[in-house]
Formats: sequence, structure tokens, C-alpha cells
Amino acid sequence: MRKTTGLALAFIALAGAVGTTAYAENNASARMREGTMMRLDKAMKDSNGTISFDQFSDAMNARLKKLVADNGGKLTVAQLADALEKARFEEMAKRIVARYDSKGDGTLTTVDITGREKKVFAMLDRNNDGKIERNELPKKGRMGRHHQWDGGDDSME
Repeated sequence: MRKTTGLALAFIALAGAVGTTAYAENNASARMREGTMMRLDKAMKDSNGTISFDQFSDAMNARLKKLVADNGGKLTVAQLADALEKARFEEMAKRIVARYDSKGDGTLTTVDITGREKKVFAMLDRNNDGKIERNELPKKGRMGRHHQWDGGDDSME
């Protein structure tokens, strides 16, 4: 391969990598801007269309400031990471409870879990023979983001 062709291919690969990273960062930035705008809109609605600096500051970083205050006025990377991880898992837990909680009381029981499993099993058992066969399984990726069928054996990834 000629040197110029190799350099051109390397440049294209680098441009693709940078573009992909920029796209991901733009998506994250867009989500952050949306969240910021939602908090500002709420603050403005709560105070008749205008907000002071103190209201702005509270709307922007209330949770972060609370974390700093709760940790003696300083927040380490580890403390922030723990708080972010806890918040992420709490959101996941809320979604799981909402999905499985048949009584709407905010708790899970084995009855709730078994009931949900029966519903999913019934949906997968398309011929209603009490068994799920490979041809009844959804195509790869059809169960949602978190459930992928391996296709190589009878297990789920």
C-alpha cells in the first residue's frame, strides 16, 4: 500500500473515531441541556416567570450542593461516584418495582415476580402448548435492549 493511501486511511479512521465520540458527547450534552431547561422551567413556573440567582443556583445544583453539605463541605471523586451509582441503581430499582408490582403498593413479592414470569411465558409460548420452543423466541434484539437471545444455546445473555 502506498504511503499516501495508508495516511489517508488512517485519517479517515481517526475522523470516524472523533466523529463518533463527538456524536456521543453531543447526545449527552443535549440530555444535560434538556434536564437543565426542565429545572429552570419548573423554577420559573414556581415563581411567576422570573428567578433570582439563588433560585437559579438551587435549580441548577441542589442535589450536588446537598451532597457536598452532607459530606462536611467537601466531596471526593469516590463519594460523588458512590452517590451517582446509588442514584442510578435506585432509578433501575424503581423501574423494576413498577414493572413487577401487581398491587401497586411499591413492594415486590414472589407472587408479583411469578405473575410477571407467567405473563412473559404466555407471550412467548405462541402455540399455547405449555413449552417455549426455539422458533417461538423473538429474533435477536426483539425482547428489548436488556434481553438478547444468544442463538447458540438455550441460555439468555
